[in-house]
Amino acid sequence: MKGTRGFLLAGTQSGVGKTTLSTGVMGTLKKRGLQVKAFKVGPDYIDPQFHRYITGNPSRNLDSYLLKEDTIKELFHKNLEEEDIAVVEGVMGLYDGLGTQKDEGSSAHVSKILQLPVILVIDGRGVSTSAAAMVLGYKLYDPDINLAGVIINNVSGEKHYSLLKEGIERDTGIKCLGYLRKNNNIQLKSRHLGLIPCDEVPELEEKLEDLVEMVEETVDIEGLLAVAKEIEIKKKEVKPLRAEEITLAYAYDSAFNFYYQDNLDLLKELGCRLIPFSPLKDTGLPEGIDGIYIGGGFPEVFARELEENQGIRRNLYEEAQRGLPIYGECGGFMYLTKAIKTFDGEVYQMAGVFDATAEMTNRLQRFGYCQVSIKENSSFHKEAFTTKAHEFHRGVVIAPSREYVYSVVKKKKEKIIDRWSCGIESYNCLGGFPHIHFYSNPTFINNFLEKCRIYKKEIRGNQL
Repeated sequence: MKGTRGFLLAGTQSGVGKTTLSTGVMGTLKKRGLQVKAFKVGPDYIDPQFHRYITGNPSRNLDSYLLKEDTIKELFHKNLEEEDIAVVEGVMGLYDGLGTQKDEGSSAHVSKILQLPVILVIDGRGVSTSAAAMVLGYKLYDPDINLAGVIINNVSGEKHYSLLKEGIERDTGIKCLGYLRKNNNIQLKSRHLGLIPCDEVPELEEKLEDLVEMVEETVDIEGLLAVAKEIEIKKKEVKPLRAEEITLAYAYDSAFNFYYQDNLDLLKELGCRLIPFSPLKDTGLPEGIDGIYIGGGFPEVFARELEENQGIRRNLYEEAQRGLPIYGECGGFMYLTKAIKTFDGEVYQMAGVFDATAEMTNRLQRFGYCQVSIKENSSFHKEAFTTKAHEFHRGVVIAPSREYVYSVVKKKKEKIIDRWSCGIESYNCLGGFPHIHFYSNPTFINNFLEKCRIYKKEIRGNQL
């Protein structure tokens, strides 16, 4: 393969097997000696973990609600090199986005922004000629989409595939590029927030090896490469930053691993030296740090282990009292409260930075895109501003003071359909449920880092 090429794998709906298939295709391309760069449409954190595991390269999110079109192009191109193959996994169904807006937040929208051909993944269970009608509908719904191929999942065997292939190619003019047989051994299992993260999957290496073997056997990889579009890489010139370097610790282990790769990259570009630490295993915080970032994850799953690690909980509380800036997001926010009540009703002690408690419920509390307005004169932010965000959680945080930093709205066709308040501040610490992509409005992270620089100069500097 010459030059950089790419394509987008999209499904007809959630649960059709696009993550399984995307991961298998990535692994097969890597096995052929190609440098695979993976991307994920939408705000999901877990699918990119599987991409990274199978390719050995970070996977990045491309979300046309959270990010402007030019930003999506910039983040896509800046992470590609000559001879790469870019594989973009879609989100939900091809046209599913913000409400009924097919051109905001959808895989179709991202494919048009990046001018990538779409490979449609369909479910072959219990259908024959009807599969052709389904594919034709997806083709005609938006003529601006380059629907370049179809891969069929959950096929009973070669005869079934031949039947489906004949109808689809005859009636739609779209080429079938192979299939996967139904195989429970390679299915990626889920729990309350989607797929189980890859570091918790038993025998993951063996599962993925089996998956790659299946893809090699029944998916037309040469056909995929043939329809992949050549990409003219356009990189923005990045001016060297002269900001004073600060040291930022970020929680990274099985309990906390929800981070957008581009957020971490931006922190480095803004002058941060990043040091990972584990609230599960480390006895204390890294030395010489100017701030802490605790992303989302599953503290409720590891609540017992987090409680048992008293040393780091105490260390966090003491450093917060000394003025160390800390930002906690979703699961990280819950960890900074006094305690978490899990699904089974057990209560476990947490860091206690915020005068609040977290509790898991049996239903989704918030799900979807939102806009977050952050009030003026809060912990990190002197002036009020707004950023786009995403929420997806079953937890609630109960704060006696009910003094919240975030005012959040959910909109449909520019009309507010729901509003709520959340986000707590204490000392120099801020926490909330919304997941924020720093490129959506860099003001958020710039203000946090400025607080870290002030801490380094005025507080930590006096302690040296």
